[in-house]
Amino acid sequence: MNKKTIIILSTLAILLCGGAILILSLNLHKANKTNDEMTQLFEIEKEEMENEYSSFASQYDEMQLMISNDSLQVQLAREKEKTQRLLEELKNTKATDAAEITRLKKELATVKKVMRSYIVQIDSLNQLNEKLHNENRQVKRQYAAATQQISTLQEEAKTLSNKVTLASQLDATGFSVASKNKRGKATKKVKDIAQLAISFTITKNITAETGERDIYIRIMKPDGDVLTKNASKTFAYENTKLEYSIKKTIEYTGEEQAVTVYWDVDEFLPAGTYTVYVFAGGVMIGEKSFSLE
Repeated sequence: MNKKTIIILSTLAILLCGGAILILSLNLHKANKTNDEMTQLFEIEKEEMENEYSSFASQYDEMQLMISNDSLQVQLAREKEKTQRLLEELKNTKATDAAEITRLKKELATVKKVMRSYIVQIDSLNQLNEKLHNENRQVKRQYAAATQQISTLQEEAKTLSNKVTLASQLDATGFSVASKNKRGKATKKVKDIAQLAISFTITKNITAETGERDIYIRIMKPDGDVLTKNASKTFAYENTKLEYSIKKTIEYTGEEQAVTVYWDVDEFLPAGTYTVYVFAGGVMIGEKSFSLE
């Protein structure tokens, strides 16, 4: 082999060796670039998984605020703790640890599934609670309406009772007062009056209670004092006791009935205007004023 051939062969060997080195260098660069890109993708995927875990943990907090069921509260708290634990495991896992990332990805899928089941359960509970609240409001409205109706009926019954009471009361009309001297002759002079005859009529009332009825007559002098033989003789009237001049018991039949009572004068009677008040059943049923000279 001549010198020229040796030189040519050496040059070709150098060129071939350089080309191989270049190709190897390019392949290594390409592999490193691919590894970098894969690492970036793993980092992005890991970050997305961390965000999802964090989001689920927050959602468990929100769901706990939405319910008052103690048993469900405990379950949600347990799932929240599990989610936070998996999140911490993910944070401590390198993005290049494919096996651990894959495991945590499967765990994440399970967390999602469990989360969906609780969302459905809570939604059902909320719907049921809303239904119960509506029914409760309806019952309250019905109760309020019934209470109002009862109150109205009670007022009507009370009013009716008052009307019946008023309707059943006796009424005295047609008053006349006759003043007489010792010989039974009419006189208006107070110094000659020996007796006062007071007459009135109890009107017809078919709603009034029949039977014995006590009639009380108060004769009031011009000075406001009541003519009475005994100050201890009183009757009940509007939560108090009143003195009376004359008491007369009648047998009331519901029909019109004439009544006459007498006051024997054995005291000084001043001149002026006198008033006769008639009471029955604790109610004043009539009055009449008259004058003596």
